[in-house]
Amino acid sequence: MGFPSDIEIAQNTKLKHITSISSYLNINEDDIEMYGKYKAKLPLSLISQENINKSNLILVTALTPTPAGEGKTTTSIGLTEGLNKIGKKTTVVLREPSLGPVFGIKGGAAGGGYAQVVPMEDINLHFTGDFSAIEKANNLLSALIDNNIQNKTNNLNIDPRTIVWKRVMDMNDRALRDIVIGLGGTGNGIPRQDGFNITPASEVMAILCMSENFEDLKNKLGNIFVGFTFDKKPVYARDLKAENAMAILLKDAIKPNLVQTLEGNPAIIHGGPFANIAQGTNTILATKMGLSLSEYVVTEAGFGADLGAEKFLDIKCVSGGLKPKALVLVATIRALRHHGGATKEQYNDASVERVSNGFANLEKHIENCKKFGLNPVVAINAFPTDSAEEVKLIQDRCADLGVKAIVAEGFAKGGDGMTNIAQAVVEEIESGKNNFKPLYDWKLPIKEKIEIIAKNIYGADGVEYSKKALTDLKKIDSLGMSDFPVCMAKTQKSFSDNESLIGRPTGFTVSVREFEFASGAGFIIPILGNMMRMPGLPAIPASEGMSIDNDGKISGLS
Repeated sequence: MGFPSDIEIAQNTKLKHITSISSYLNINEDDIEMYGKYKAKLPLSLISQENINKSNLILVTALTPTPAGEGKTTTSIGLTEGLNKIGKKTTVVLREPSLGPVFGIKGGAAGGGYAQVVPMEDINLHFTGDFSAIEKANNLLSALIDNNIQNKTNNLNIDPRTIVWKRVMDMNDRALRDIVIGLGGTGNGIPRQDGFNITPASEVMAILCMSENFEDLKNKLGNIFVGFTFDKKPVYARDLKAENAMAILLKDAIKPNLVQTLEGNPAIIHGGPFANIAQGTNTILATKMGLSLSEYVVTEAGFGADLGAEKFLDIKCVSGGLKPKALVLVATIRALRHHGGATKEQYNDASVERVSNGFANLEKHIENCKKFGLNPVVAINAFPTDSAEEVKLIQDRCADLGVKAIVAEGFAKGGDGMTNIAQAVVEEIESGKNNFKPLYDWKLPIKEKIEIIAKNIYGADGVEYSKKALTDLKKIDSLGMSDFPVCMAKTQKSFSDNESLIGRPTGFTVSVREFEFASGAGFIIPILGNMMRMPGLPAIPASEGMSIDNDGKISGLS
């Protein structure tokens, strides 16, 4: 009999009532808002700066991933189980999955094997309705914009050609990327070009993740840039008096969600921006909630450390006043074979030579982590096809760099397979040697901030700008946003902006095609290459392998 599927493992686990999980965190039952027996919302009043100062934040990131992903969420959950097993009161804090990947190619984001958060089906599907609320708030602003253009009353004189705000939905639907709206006569609005982004790419999602409290949320929503008037004056959401109505739709979505791991440990799941086009990490409020309620918090940042971790450290931590005490860098031997030249068909073929060649990618990520004042612990996320020789090679090479590399077996063994790495992380924290520092000062010129990231993190020789990008920079400067941090939009498949340059490329230049900006969330977005904010489905979507029976039992969800 083979290894059970993720959904089979989740469905065969007896869950604790959510009041049992809240009790472990010393939360009064009356203080949680229950969504059935296994999910709850946590009030923001539980956040305590005093407790935050005493807790320990651990960031889980990864080397440059292969298309299948390298198991950051699985490792984060497994590490949480392992830390609790060695007596450390720990909460895992994660992002919410998007339905686009769930029904597309990647699958869900609830971990895997015996390192999962549950109820897995609920988390991967509609959960507590946060994504729906974000979508509605986003699209309310869209409706208000088009209504203002249509009507003479309170008309702001918006030039439809300058509108940058798009509608969103949480699905991969390429047909909605570039559309025309308002057709069918004068009663149906003013015709104009528009399009949809996927919900995790919405600035409302970014704002929810960057907000410190409800008042801050309203202010940030009001600061959303919409476009220009015909006489070239900027228009913001506050000019449409949109921020309060949008915030009303987010009144519950702003509260972090409490669930549990397979072993009954606390998990907080909240927000879900992608890491290649947005900041790629859960909300500041969720992270602070976890730190307020437990001794240790394990959290993750999307894709490789050059994307999610860089943004987590340079944007989220600086904005939220967070200071990680340790960093775990996930690697798989499969990924190292990939970066060493293996084809997809050769990912499972043991090859010390390919792993040796591919180690350059991991080595660069280790160097990058140290630039932030954090000495990483490398977690080798175990696969059955790993050979002892390949594992030893990684451990020896890491030891030469002053880094521990430990086999992580959370997928197959849960917390029991993660106690060694849990102990190593605790030792790293207790050594007191880690001293987090951001890579750049937000007040530096935008080009200088981009160059620091490109040269130091990516290993680029320099940065080139298109004419459009230079024009965009002038617009950003005129709008007073030069002091914002930069949130790079780049392929996750390479350190460079060319996804075919695997391993540790050198001698390359990155090209900024254009700039977007999130004036509400508070960051500038340089677009490197042809990044997409509305993915499409693959030829055979994951949805085709899913089913639900007469009793409501789901299969094929992962």
